[in-house]
Amino acid sequence: MPAVIHPMPWGMLHIEERDDALISVRYLRPEACHEDPLSKETPLLREACAQFDAYFAGRLRRFSLPVSPMGTAFQRRVWEELLRIEWGRTRSYGEIARSAGSPRGARAVGMACNRNPLLLVVPCHRVVGADGSLVGFGEGLELKRRLLELERVFLPLEN
Repeated sequence: MPAVIHPMPWGMLHIEERDDALISVRYLRPEACHEDPLSKETPLLREACAQFDAYFAGRLRRFSLPVSPMGTAFQRRVWEELLRIEWGRTRSYGEIARSAGSPRGARAVGMACNRNPLLLVVPCHRVVGADGSLVGFGEGLELKRRLLELERVFLPLEN
């Protein structure tokens, strides 16, 4: 399958496609970035890289890439809810559970976030604990904090 490794401010992204849709965006920690970039670049992967660059520069608020994540019906409902969270904003696991039709499913939402194959594109980093605390991010709470800070830096001032 075509894939590329693309730099981001705190490591690298491994981006993979199948049948003209992204199926995976994973974070590679800096210490794991010793491998050479993959050379199976396609027009879609070039566009994905351009959109990630724009995101990290604060110029892109919502990705417009074809995606095909593999997951259960519930996971896909959760991921759809995550796409509704605006740039720089957060929602709790409980709020997402209620929106996804499972009012007592906050833990299941956490598992769906953990299984999210499309880091950043499906913004699971915007989901926080009921009290607003940073909890439960498979890529590490430090990266979650950095992503939320990046988005807040580029938020327009509100009146």
